[in-house]
Amino acid sequence: MCSWKERSRMRLTSTALVLFFAAALAGCNDTLESAAYDTPRVSNKVAQPLPARLIAEIQKKGMDRNSPIMIRIFKEEGKLEVWKAKTNNRFDKVVEYDICAWSGRLGPKVKEGDRQAPEGFYPLTPYHLNPNSKYFLAINTGYPNQFDRANGRSGSHLMIHGACSSSGCYSMTDAQMLEIYAFARDAFKGGQQAVQLQAFPFRMTAENMARHRHSPHYDFWKTLKVGYDHFEVTKRPPEVNVCEKKYVFNQTAPAGSSFNPQGACPPVSTPPALSVALNGYNEAYDAAYAKALKKFDGKIWYDPTEAERKALVADLRKSRSHDLAFAPTGSALKAGKLLDIDDVPPAMSTPANGTAAVNQMATNPNGDPQVQAAQTTTATTAAAPAPGTTAIPVPQPNPLAPAPQTAQAAPEVAPKKPFWKLW
Repeated sequence: MCSWKERSRMRLTSTALVLFFAAALAGCNDTLESAAYDTPRVSNKVAQPLPARLIAEIQKKGMDRNSPIMIRIFKEEGKLEVWKAKTNNRFDKVVEYDICAWSGRLGPKVKEGDRQAPEGFYPLTPYHLNPNSKYFLAINTGYPNQFDRANGRSGSHLMIHGACSSSGCYSMTDAQMLEIYAFARDAFKGGQQAVQLQAFPFRMTAENMARHRHSPHYDFWKTLKVGYDHFEVTKRPPEVNVCEKKYVFNQTAPAGSSFNPQGACPPVSTPPALSVALNGYNEAYDAAYAKALKKFDGKIWYDPTEAERKALVADLRKSRSHDLAFAPTGSALKAGKLLDIDDVPPAMSTPANGTAAVNQMATNPNGDPQVQAAQTTTATTAAAPAPGTTAIPVPQPNPLAPAPQTAQAAPEVAPKKPFWKLW
């Protein structure tokens, strides 16, 4: 028979577990105790200087220690990059980290609780730094931004943080987070007002865009690609505005006019030098995209679930079973795969014009418009929604997952079972 102390201890343990899982379901809300498996032993994590190897890299590239930075995230590749300004104000990459964990699938965050990690352009200020996070250290992504709010998207407490555990956030190891935090702290100390965070589903190359052309999020990703291209051409974070519920990059507006996220866009123009550079860039991209279309002709990319990604690191997770916070999610590139388009459900078939299937777009009862690029970089356009309705891509169950079986369903007889039925 348990003693009073033992029963109390059991109740406390049960309560702690309930609170833990409740926090996990709610998303990144700064309530999870940081995992201790890799926590650096430093006297002051907030003031800890960058390590010698990064200082040497900064000096090698001719950068000032406190010059501005920019952060880029690529979900599918599982990478977080830190770029830093050189004396000519062009940015160069200083370091690249493997993201330990991100939740959900490729695609933007749309609503609270969907477990999606944000995609888009987010300005980070000193206000977004959290030195007292229970995830060791954290930087709030600033989601929702102007674009998200204009399109009715919701969510809160979306972070870049330590502890290697994520429910809508981008989670790093504590050792990585110590360095990322130091980069931002030094840049703010040098006078930078806002650090631009660019969060992408993948590196937006011609081949990757062609590989993902059947995704329900493809049209949204084309809007992000405009900003991606501007940075690739200029190596400077683009100036980002929002009007008519869409992103606008590096556009010059007449004096006295302004950008209203939900209002009409003012007359805008692209700086001539940038237009020339983009023309050359887009010519090369179009040629590469046409080549990639031939490579992926008749193919469709299977975007893996979070559980499938975690299965890649199951052994590593088991070895850290005593650390509830340790939850790496694995590589979407390694867990995903190309399938023959003939072996997938009819719902995933693509119209002859090459656009993403319209039935993969979820309609929005609030009337949010299909987000479109202010300056398009490809000629592909999505089919228009029916009059009086509009649509935005939203996270949803993967259409390549197996259809539920019923007791009345007779087994199919075919020489070859489609992969999606075996899944």
